[in-house]
Amino acid sequence: MSEQKETALVTGASSGIGRETAVKLAEKGFAVIAAARRMERLAELADQVRGITPVQVDLSQPEDTEKFCGYLSKLPEPVSILINNAGYSVRGALEDVSIEAVKRLFEVNLFALIRITQACLPAMRSQRKGIIVNLSSIVGKFTFPNSGVYAASKHALEAITDAMRLELEPFGIKVVTIRPGPIDTEFNDAATKMTGDLMDRTDPEYKPIYQTAGEHTGKLFADLHVPGPELIANLIMEAILSETPKIVYSAGPINDEFLGNRADLDDEGFHRFMQEKFGLKDLIV
Repeated sequence: MSEQKETALVTGASSGIGRETAVKLAEKGFAVIAAARRMERLAELADQVRGITPVQVDLSQPEDTEKFCGYLSKLPEPVSILINNAGYSVRGALEDVSIEAVKRLFEVNLFALIRITQACLPAMRSQRKGIIVNLSSIVGKFTFPNSGVYAASKHALEAITDAMRLELEPFGIKVVTIRPGPIDTEFNDAATKMTGDLMDRTDPEYKPIYQTAGEHTGKLFADLHVPGPELIANLIMEAILSETPKIVYSAGPINDEFLGNRADLDDEGFHRFMQEKFGLKDLIV
């Protein structure tokens, strides 16, 4: 596959996993469309790495997404490798997350992903080839406390991905899920910025829950080595370059523990595991 000048699209390519993946694809000889909101970063990336075309798009704005899809439909060499990487998180107990914040998050994490995929599929079907790689998360299979909205978007992404895999395999199109665990990128800083000061605006009754879960989360990550985005970019490249990619790839320092328990325990057992892990089992407020 890498011997042909195929077109690859990476969303969320201005930093982190997306940027690292765009670089690796270009180095392998693919014609890479790097799409993101921050054009100055994309332009810098394109100046540094040959074979990358920067395209600005704000996936939180449906009209901008539609304009981008129109651009994709007119490409002389259509996209045959689609990396749906763009996404972000907001945190908080459900009562503390505004419906506007929920809608914006789903617009980026799910609806834009669906629309861009729809724009790329006709050419993939006509050529009877292609690969779609969707960036999920370990929380695509469960949720941490105070992360339900983000996890919900990834649960939905997992369902869409599973359905596409069944629907598109007869056309020779491969569909892959990537489930990163904690990765050292700008993701957490962006989530903190998007969330704002929860402790300042939440009802006082929620504060013990935030504090307890936060303390146990800190302990969970205290001695962890959190890898950089290259770990996940390498998995993406492994999937793209394989004739028979796995349907799911997962990597990260806590993946085995959490995904392993989610697979091995029933719902009641996993609920108790999470309560104990985050100090909520005996908490009364």
